[in-house]
Amino acid sequence: MPFISKIERQSDYNRFSSSTPIVIDNGASYFRIGWAGEAEPRVVFRNIVQRPRHKATGETVTIVGDHDPALLKYFDCTRSGPRSAFDSDVVFQFEIMEYILDFAFDRLGATGSEINHPVLITECVCNPVQSRSKMAELLFETYGVPSIAFGVDASFSYKYNQQRRVCDKDGLAMCPGFATTHVIPFVDGEPIYKGSCRTNIGGFHVTDYLKQLLSLKYPYHLARFTWEKVEDLKMEHCYVAQDYVSEARLFQKGAKEAEEKTKMWQLPWVPPPVEEPPSEEEIARKAAIREKQGQRLREMAEAKRSSKINELENELRGLEFLLNQLGHVQESDVPSFLAETGYVSRQEVESARNKNVQSLRKAKGEQKSEQDEIEKTDPNEKYTLINVPDDMLTTEQLLEKRKQLSIKSMSDGRQRLKQKRQEEEQERGRKQQLEEERRLANPELYVEQLRASYNDLSEKLNQRKRLKTNGSSSTNGNGLAGSVGRGERLNAAQRERMRLLTTAAFDRGKGEDTFGAKDEDWQLYKLMSKDNDDDDEEPDEDSIELARISSRLQELDPTFVPKVETGSSQPAEVPRVRPLTKEDFQIVFGIERFRCPEILFSPNWIGVDQVGLDEMAGVSMRRLSCNNERLEERMTKSILVTGGSSLFPGIVERLEAGIRMIRPCGSPIKIIRALDPVMDAWRGASAYASTPGFHTQTFTRMDYYEKGEDWLRNYQLKYSL
Repeated sequence: MPFISKIERQSDYNRFSSSTPIVIDNGASYFRIGWAGEAEPRVVFRNIVQRPRHKATGETVTIVGDHDPALLKYFDCTRSGPRSAFDSDVVFQFEIMEYILDFAFDRLGATGSEINHPVLITECVCNPVQSRSKMAELLFETYGVPSIAFGVDASFSYKYNQQRRVCDKDGLAMCPGFATTHVIPFVDGEPIYKGSCRTNIGGFHVTDYLKQLLSLKYPYHLARFTWEKVEDLKMEHCYVAQDYVSEARLFQKGAKEAEEKTKMWQLPWVPPPVEEPPSEEEIARKAAIREKQGQRLREMAEAKRSSKINELENELRGLEFLLNQLGHVQESDVPSFLAETGYVSRQEVESARNKNVQSLRKAKGEQKSEQDEIEKTDPNEKYTLINVPDDMLTTEQLLEKRKQLSIKSMSDGRQRLKQKRQEEEQERGRKQQLEEERRLANPELYVEQLRASYNDLSEKLNQRKRLKTNGSSSTNGNGLAGSVGRGERLNAAQRERMRLLTTAAFDRGKGEDTFGAKDEDWQLYKLMSKDNDDDDEEPDEDSIELARISSRLQELDPTFVPKVETGSSQPAEVPRVRPLTKEDFQIVFGIERFRCPEILFSPNWIGVDQVGLDEMAGVSMRRLSCNNERLEERMTKSILVTGGSSLFPGIVERLEAGIRMIRPCGSPIKIIRALDPVMDAWRGASAYASTPGFHTQTFTRMDYYEKGEDWLRNYQLKYSL
């Protein structure tokens, strides 16, 4: 289950006396604060700070912990992501830490400028003295805390479970946390920090590894894999395999057990709307609307045509009246008579009249083309002068004879071309009919034959192109090309261009280079840049047949993909896009469920050259430098696993198997998970701070001012009071 934050502001702060300590579990993942002696912390939130700008006002605000994503839409979070005060479980950003403490004390209910309560705050194992000193300075100077005590969270968790007889006084505390993993040996109920062990691997790395794997597996759903969502998926689905190789082999073989262990996350998906075919009434209604619109358009066209005919008739009557008037005017008076009409001569008026007559016939639909009239007449009447000798014709008749010969040749050519097209169409229809009969007789064989023909023609065209580009592919005995190369098969234009290039290069090597001194030299570039190549020839019969077969295969075989020609600038055909289905929005967790937690035992998978969780127990016991086998047996009989990353199912069994391999045969090994691996650290600290002897383990503000930070170097909390 994902961790839940509690950020409601408390109202009973003033009910607690100033001697009641405040307990803070300052974890790298979550911050918990509450009162000593209580079973649960009052305030819990993520230990992060974000400082975005408000979109409306531009003001920078501070957001601590988790907040409703609906509120973040009012802020610009692109330039300010979540920031943590920790680096490998050590506090180093105390400016961020101050924001977190301000928010924590405010949620706890503090109203004054100072916190008049002792503070017990947790830290990591072997915390650097500089970090501890800065934390003490922050609490003393900024918040006026009277006294402080520092303790290790894993030690508090071990002592809390020891008091409930879950573990013994001698044992090991294994704490796979958020950013690091620690192992602390306990002897007589006290931690021995010189035997502790640490690796820089934790739950953060598991979540990040899972996020990377899902992003690579489903790159089109990157926006769904937010850090918070991946964290929840990790806590809900991941587990530790007892034998990683065997577990991975099950998924590789696709066994039934692997299918049962596979989980699925269904993303929100809305099926596309299905368009229902229109009903007969809808079709009839649309047809009636189209008919009505067509009738209206026809009426408008007819009205426009009638108006144009009226205008042309009026203009024709005016031109005829003008010509009739010109019949009564002498030739010398015609220019003056036409001065006001816009015409210059009688011929211009007659030409305008003839054009008007043609336009009027065309508008009325009475005009017939001259060619149609000629073709409708008898051929003997059309070409009356063709068979007459030239010596019997006048000059005008000779011109007319040449015109008739030209018209007759064009007419005969059109007839032959028309007949040829009809024959080709008939032949094409006959071939298509035969192919359709073959396809209906045996569809599979027909498609196979088409594919074979397509491959043969494609290989033939590619071979021709290779020969045209690189010469023959045959070689002689020495492995060199033995046939005609490209340079010997160039056409005339290409050979002329090559000659110009070689001539220019040859002349350039003779003495002084004077190329370009004359204007004639620059003509060479024009000659060389002319596109006289014959590369862009018309497609031959093979190319046409290949295109036809390719089109036919695309119709019959949906899996057919045309080959892309080598060197072609045309883009490849875009594959047909299928509609998205519900399965496209399903995130499947298979091998990722146990592959991600496996980095706790194999950190080198993500580039961390350190030992795994099971080997850390052996390293920790060797660092104790005591050859007491009975003590080691007592410690292996009481191994407590705590911390957020210990919640993975199967981690206890896997640890037991790993530790058994590094211990002598027959050694007793007992591994126990803490009662609550997440909250036991705070509960142990709360129980410790409520004991009467707690004040003896704190140091006051006066001690800090008098002794300085060097005194903090040797400060160590005593857990058995």
